[in-house]
Amino acid sequence: MGAFYETIPQPTIKWILEQAMFWVATAPLGGRGHVNVSPKGGKYFGVLDERTFYYMDLTGSGNETISHLLEPGNGRITIMFNAYDGPPKIVRLWGKGRVLEVGTPAFDAFVTDHKVDLLPGTRSIIIVDIHQVGSSCGFSVPYYEFRGHRQILNDYFAKKKAKFDEGKKEESMDRYWAHKNAWSMDGLPGLKRGLIAGKTEKVEPIKKMVGPLAPRNGATRRFELSLVQIMLVVLASMLLGIVIMCGSSGSQNDLRALMHELVANVDFDLAAAKNLTLLNGH
Repeated sequence: MGAFYETIPQPTIKWILEQAMFWVATAPLGGRGHVNVSPKGGKYFGVLDERTFYYMDLTGSGNETISHLLEPGNGRITIMFNAYDGPPKIVRLWGKGRVLEVGTPAFDAFVTDHKVDLLPGTRSIIIVDIHQVGSSCGFSVPYYEFRGHRQILNDYFAKKKAKFDEGKKEESMDRYWAHKNAWSMDGLPGLKRGLIAGKTEKVEPIKKMVGPLAPRNGATRRFELSLVQIMLVVLASMLLGIVIMCGSSGSQNDLRALMHELVANVDFDLAAAKNLTLLNGH
């Protein structure tokens, strides 16, 4: 049944390393941002100690995890493993994530120290500093027979690398990252090399969200006040001014409370402003 720990128990570490896949969940700080859950397959992960988990982050069309971990004040991440055969079991690792981007000294040092065999298309190492571990029954998880890992992604980026090595500069990973990994669907900045390549090589980022709710890259919806929200704040301020002029202390207190509630509902977050400030430095 369910149990919680501050660190990963040794038997659980052994069980984790036997698994063929896991799930990664992250989210932006703003309540209107999108929660992301990504499946990860392959033996591209490890447990450094009872408080530290890592995995090799392969390039894909999305980069929500990286954007959420890099968001100022964020870094929240959950790793989940579950058994598809044998005794039922679910294990979650809660913690703060760090992004070691490919090409940085921190990335190179980690790969060397831990003898990581890199694959073409590797864009980062994600490290999770764990502060809580939970296990649960998994009684309703269905049985699945493991047949093997897909090699499609690995083959795709191996061919892309070979074309680039032949002199086809348009096949560079930096251009791919600029097109698909520079921004999240909520407009948060992502892979730094992608952001830089987008500017230096003039690569347009892919549009990841459509419709009227789609944000502008670099300006999350938390930072943008709607016309209705602005009108509510103006109205509350006007009413407060009227009551103050009338001099009723009870009414003043009631209206102040109303105004504070209206302003709170605006969901204005200074973290968004920090994001814009950071972007101006790229």
